[in-house]
Amino acid sequence: MSERYTVISADCHAGADLLDYRPYLESRHHDAFDAWAASYVNPYADLLADTADRNWNSDRRIAELEQDGIVAEVVFPNTIPPFFPSASLMAPAPTREEFTRRWAGLRAHNRWLADFCAAAPGRRAGVFQILLNDVDEAVKEIRWAAAAGLTGGLLLPGTPPGSGLPELYSAAYDPIWATCAELGVPVNHHAGSASPPLGDEPAARAVFMVETTWFSHRALWHLVFGGAFRRHPGLKLVLTEQGSGWIPGVLDMLDYYHGRLVAAATRASTAESKFGAGLADSMGKGPSEVWRENCYVGASFMRPHEVPLRDRIGLDKIMWGSDYPHDEGTYPYTREGLRIAYAGLPRDEVAAMVGGNTARVYGFDLGLLDPIAARVGPTVQELDELLDEAPKDATSPVFARGGSVRIW
Repeated sequence: MSERYTVISADCHAGADLLDYRPYLESRHHDAFDAWAASYVNPYADLLADTADRNWNSDRRIAELEQDGIVAEVVFPNTIPPFFPSASLMAPAPTREEFTRRWAGLRAHNRWLADFCAAAPGRRAGVFQILLNDVDEAVKEIRWAAAAGLTGGLLLPGTPPGSGLPELYSAAYDPIWATCAELGVPVNHHAGSASPPLGDEPAARAVFMVETTWFSHRALWHLVFGGAFRRHPGLKLVLTEQGSGWIPGVLDMLDYYHGRLVAAATRASTAESKFGAGLADSMGKGPSEVWRENCYVGASFMRPHEVPLRDRIGLDKIMWGSDYPHDEGTYPYTREGLRIAYAGLPRDEVAAMVGGNTARVYGFDLGLLDPIAARVGPTVQELDELLDEAPKDATSPVFARGGSVRIW
């Protein structure tokens, strides 16, 4: 029998159909939900297509992922939760007036997600959502979600310019970090969730594509310089669907500023001394050391030019993701996507990046998943073969020609 890899996607997306969230809302919100849903116009073509049920049809989803060689998934949100203007990942922070209903909508999604994950025991790690407007409520939801078995952890919203929220380095969020560290809950920060609104002109859309990953990366240096990992050494941060090639250069840059500012703080007469004042004591270890001890990357459809940097990123840090069911994801050509990235690499390295690391970070049971992979997973020999030609109808960027290491 051919040996096979156990592939776990660290980046998939799901959510309920709009009206199916209703039973998960508290009854006091039902009338408001009915009125909102009756007038809501879904702006996303993929959520109106006949393939939209990939987001919530459990049996279809398992069948298609298995067909693609994937045995388990980390499940980020995708559809429109109650009272939101758009998918929650991209939605701006709610105003004071919007908070109560938006929070009810996210809690409904979290409860739907718990049932969705329970429908496939051991094969889905659901990522639950919070809002940063009310830290006490967020902490209650973290404790509920951990008890409900949502092992994918917390989805950390961004605080883009204009959000009105404290920046992520603020001590205001310390109860959130403390609770996640206490319960072993990973903190996930997904691309797109921290970008400010830019409008819909052609230039705005292009600027969004250039800048969106940078805004997502900010969570890393905010938490590092804010000292979250010094105060809570068990905290885990996962940066997902932001690429991975930027990481070594950004860590070098952060180490440079850390060293420069800490050194400047010892010279009270310099112009820079005020910028480093108190930094060494508040943040503790340097950025690269924090990365090695506390951080991971959900390296969705890792591209060939990123792979040579794997040792600098950390082989134990990289978690491959398919981004199912998005059209930029690798479905239905995951095997080809894995070949184009990982062909020719040592078997143990591939095994770690395509599943082993994700199992460790999110608590998947390989004793449960390995027998499934023995039936549906890609073979070691198959992934070791170079891909000569990309599938003609593939839409994932992993198959795009060229590509260079990002500067962020």
